Amino acid sequence: MKKFRKVLDGLTTSSPVNPGGSPACGSAAGTPGTAPTPRELEIQETLMSEHFQICKTVRHGVPYQPTALAFDPVQKILAIGSRSGGVRLLGRPGVDCHCQHESGAAVLQLQFLINEGALVTACADDTLHLWNLRQRRPAILHSLKFNRERITFCHLPFQSKWLYVGTERGNTHIVNIESFVLSGYVIMWNKAIELSTKTHPGPVVHLSDSPKDEGKLLIGFESGTIVMWDLRAKRADFRIYYDEAIHSASWHHEGRQFMCSHSDGSLSLWNLRNTAKPFQVTFPHGKTQRDGRKESCKPILKVEYKTSRNSSEAFVVFSGGLSYDKAGRRPTLTIMHGKAITVLEMDYPIVDFLVLCETPYLNEVQEPYAVVVLLEKDFVVVDLTQSNFPIFENPYPMDIHESPVTCTAYFADCPPDIIPVLYSIGAKHKKTGYSHKEWPVSGGTWTVGSQTYPEIIITGHADGSIKFWDATAITLQMLYKLKTSKVFEKPKGGDVGRNAELAEEDPYAVQMISWCPQSRIFCVVGISAHVILYRFSKHDANTTITSLEVRLQCEIEDVISPSDAENTPCFSDPSGHSPQPQPPSPRSNTPDSMRDSIPCLKVKDRMIRMPPGYQAELVVQLLWIDGEPPQQITSLDLNSAYGLLALGNCNGLAVVDYLQKTILLCMSTLELYGSADPFQRLTRSPRKNRQSTSDFCMRGLSNFHSDSKKRIRTSYQSLTELSDNQVSLDLERSKSPTSDHVNGHCTSPTSQPCLTGRARVPGGPEGPRLARRGPGRPPFRKAQSAACMEVSLPVSSLTEGYPSRRAMLQQLHGVSMYSHDEQHITTYSWSERESRENSFSRSRSSSVSSIDRETKEAVTTLQFAESYVRKSDTLPTPCLWVGTSLGLVLIIPMSIPTDEQERLEDPVTVAPTGTVLMLKGSVLRIGFLDCGGVLINSPYEVWRDQHAPDDPDRPRKRKLVNFSPSSSQEASGDGHLAVVCSERQAKVFFMPSQACLYVHNITESSFVLRADVVSVYNSVCLACFCANGHIMTLSLPSLRPLLDVSYLPLTDMRIARTFCFTNGGQALYLCSPTEIQRITYSQEMCDNLQEMLGELFTPIETPEAQNRGFLKGFFGGNAQTFDREELFGEAAAGKASRSLAQHIPGQGGMEGMKAAAGGVVGELARARIALDERGQRLGELEERTALMMTSAETFSKHAHELMLKCKDKKWYQF
Repeated sequence: MKKFRKVLDGLTTSSPVNPGGSPACGSAAGTPGTAPTPRELEIQETLMSEHFQICKTVRHGVPYQPTALAFDPVQKILAIGSRSGGVRLLGRPGVDCHCQHESGAAVLQLQFLINEGALVTACADDTLHLWNLRQRRPAILHSLKFNRERITFCHLPFQSKWLYVGTERGNTHIVNIESFVLSGYVIMWNKAIELSTKTHPGPVVHLSDSPKDEGKLLIGFESGTIVMWDLRAKRADFRIYYDEAIHSASWHHEGRQFMCSHSDGSLSLWNLRNTAKPFQVTFPHGKTQRDGRKESCKPILKVEYKTSRNSSEAFVVFSGGLSYDKAGRRPTLTIMHGKAITVLEMDYPIVDFLVLCETPYLNEVQEPYAVVVLLEKDFVVVDLTQSNFPIFENPYPMDIHESPVTCTAYFADCPPDIIPVLYSIGAKHKKTGYSHKEWPVSGGTWTVGSQTYPEIIITGHADGSIKFWDATAITLQMLYKLKTSKVFEKPKGGDVGRNAELAEEDPYAVQMISWCPQSRIFCVVGISAHVILYRFSKHDANTTITSLEVRLQCEIEDVISPSDAENTPCFSDPSGHSPQPQPPSPRSNTPDSMRDSIPCLKVKDRMIRMPPGYQAELVVQLLWIDGEPPQQITSLDLNSAYGLLALGNCNGLAVVDYLQKTILLCMSTLELYGSADPFQRLTRSPRKNRQSTSDFCMRGLSNFHSDSKKRIRTSYQSLTELSDNQVSLDLERSKSPTSDHVNGHCTSPTSQPCLTGRARVPGGPEGPRLARRGPGRPPFRKAQSAACMEVSLPVSSLTEGYPSRRAMLQQLHGVSMYSHDEQHITTYSWSERESRENSFSRSRSSSVSSIDRETKEAVTTLQFAESYVRKSDTLPTPCLWVGTSLGLVLIIPMSIPTDEQERLEDPVTVAPTGTVLMLKGSVLRIGFLDCGGVLINSPYEVWRDQHAPDDPDRPRKRKLVNFSPSSSQEASGDGHLAVVCSERQAKVFFMPSQACLYVHNITESSFVLRADVVSVYNSVCLACFCANGHIMTLSLPSLRPLLDVSYLPLTDMRIARTFCFTNGGQALYLCSPTEIQRITYSQEMCDNLQEMLGELFTPIETPEAQNRGFLKGFFGGNAQTFDREELFGEAAAGKASRSLAQHIPGQGGMEGMKAAAGGVVGELARARIALDERGQRLGELEERTALMMTSAETFSKHAHELMLKCKDKKWYQF
């Protein structure tokens, strides 16, 4: 049987069409085929499994859904906690570290051990964690899990090892930071309040020790009760019962006054001399009404009360407190300095803020100099030293999500001159008005590593903007911003006023990016089925944008009836298709059903002044056809050496000559095959009842359109607004990871079936609704933001056992789907279960069945290259490789004039010849190697500035760089290797013989989302990311598995749309709507990561406390200190109940302890820990010995006194 299977494999690989003869299952390496054999190629593969390892490197962007904020005033390190359990540590630029709690519980509060290199986090699962920051990768040293009470507030005094923990029950516990165990000293809520109080005071919302006396603890309860607790006497000094709920409190540095913020928008100032009533009550934003009452205001969530040496007036900074009558006002931060009140409006709701002061001592003049404000989607720092309170320019990339990210691209090892050029252009458009002082968060140290090379990340956004980022050396800095919407005319006011829903659309949203760094030519694919080509220039120019309109159509006579929806192919009649573009009809306000040959957007047709940078040169738009909107573009490739641009969608392929501004090819996918179609397309039987079919489809549309519309709006708004609705999140998580947001059906992101006919009929049930769309309205609703997709579910269990995702969907749902961007208007074609089962049980070939289940064949990938078209070719020629959603690869030759003048005048000929290769699943990536196994890069044109002044001595000519396989190999022989990767398998073909040398089935239970041929370790490999979360690398050309790691246990559409590999063993994806996560799959980079990261902790001497003088000390001005160990230690307070909290030792510790657990370093580390524990026990023993000696001395003294007293007494006197 094995021999017979090998014979069949040999026959299929040697056949002219090569209909995908692959082994029954994936093997350890690819299965070799016919000549030439791998031995004849003599390719020595240098990559081994030891060269690969998955590791996260750095995370960029503002933390998603932040919850807490903390600052170390000595180390000048900032910490931000998030709802997902993440902690972000920021210092000077380059010092950026992300930590994650394994539980994923939200971070409630953060407390630095100031200048100790440690951080305490309090999480929503009522657990305290102690993080060690004295290593580049922080780790948890201790954890303390509360079992019976919920944590609400924490406070750690400066230079203290005792942490105060307030709970929901109103109790206050004390934790030893060193051992992370509870003290037996507890302040119970019933002891804190008076016995006569009948109600519970509520949770603890504030804890702070008095600046004047560290033995006094101020406890604030939510109900409005304030207690000053004397820690020594274990009783309350005073109690305050206020009518309004308390949100926060802040001390004056002298310790004689404190200020509270309340739920009614008021600030109350209390003096310790008289606590019967507040010293002052103010409503900063509440105006007095005519009846004398204050207008109601929103709560003031936090207040800070700080003093300054240069002014007798204190700074009062608070958030909230605005009046309710002014609806629509943005969140504000208010700064009160004396009588001056400054209100700073923020773009997003305020989560938390901190006032940064010069001194860490609470009993000194604070000298505030900045305010750190943490917003829901941003992070700003306000300069308090200037009267106009400007903000600091943020060195961190906190505006990635300024508009939702829709696509990403990652380029490593770019030309070295591209980053300075982009930065110089982008610097001219930077905002002004920032503070001139240095960025205050300046802690840590960071140096550029030795292994650095230019890296650029490009992000496309929903508003049509493009951002170029400098990603060199694990940093991220904005270089240049491009707005693609400036190419188009703005929609007229009348069109917008006709339908209010137009405001919800993103007609310029970026779907795809293609960039050639060498020629600096840039292409953008938009959601309105348009492509914009940009050229880079250092000079401004006045030019007119050329617009080409392409009529890309696959004709269908009518809607497929339900009875034959399963077994009828959906391909156009070649005779009924017009390959050449038709002249567009005038733009008019016509219904959708009457619209024809009209693009979705109107390009500016006048002379436009373009600033230096990327300047639009050409716009290619797909047209409406017979009332149907153009289908979304699914693939794009650009080649600057050829001067050609290719684009494809589910209707077909178009090739554009952007030098001559002409359309070279416009054909449906079926026409590209010609006579070499590998499938036996079934002819359709005459329809029995067209009217009933039309009525059936229209009923389906009318029933589902409104529901789909509601789902679209709800899904987009909830995701783009970053809501935390758990119900909707759970609903989305129940879908497939690559599911459509309208109907929940799983579709591949690269395989997009098309509409089977014209479902919109004038006067039908949907006629009035669809006729609302004006001529400028694109065929979609909201842009599919990759940053806003929250669906997550493993797909291995869903797709197992089916030959394709489409078959799986038809088996489960019996529905033939189409969606513009997997979320827009959807046409349903239902069939009965019996007919569906019958169609699957018919005896026919699998290839025909797969064709029948598909609706249309989409172009999923394009690649220009120097290759061979026919088996008889001896020299490579310019070609276009076309991959489709059915796993077919077509090779289209092109004849391009070589002379520069002829290239601009003579036409380029493109003629499909019918050369076809086959794979399983939709084709994702095509790459090329020479016979030595070296990657062949695409030819390109060296950049030249077309708008530079003419130089007669140096005429500007096109300079081409060609990587032809014939020139890159010497003794290796003629020909080259083509690497083709689909959603299911990878194949390596030898050209020009088209023999399949190696084949490897990548996955059977899932499918590949992203694949790239990348360079790593001076070699080449195929990197794949699957829908089940696995990251794989395969050697080339043998397709030997090198790495297979389940990196992401759950996948979602955001990651699927933004995941991209690059050279050097790096990759990135959007881990949240606001953050980019960069990872590496290179062992070398993992080993060097420690030296690339910044140091969070630097040894700094703690500033000394100020000497306040004899008089102030004599009159009680100095703070009173006391030994907390005497009160909270085990000897005095005893042990806490074991059931109250559980100590969990941390898995982290000293840096590198895990790696050296079995070696000498590990033994030394364990010995050191044992010595520390032994020293601690010896210390406890010494303390107990001292107590015993003291007790013995006391006993001896009393015995001696008794002896003296009884010395002269007689026996009868006793």
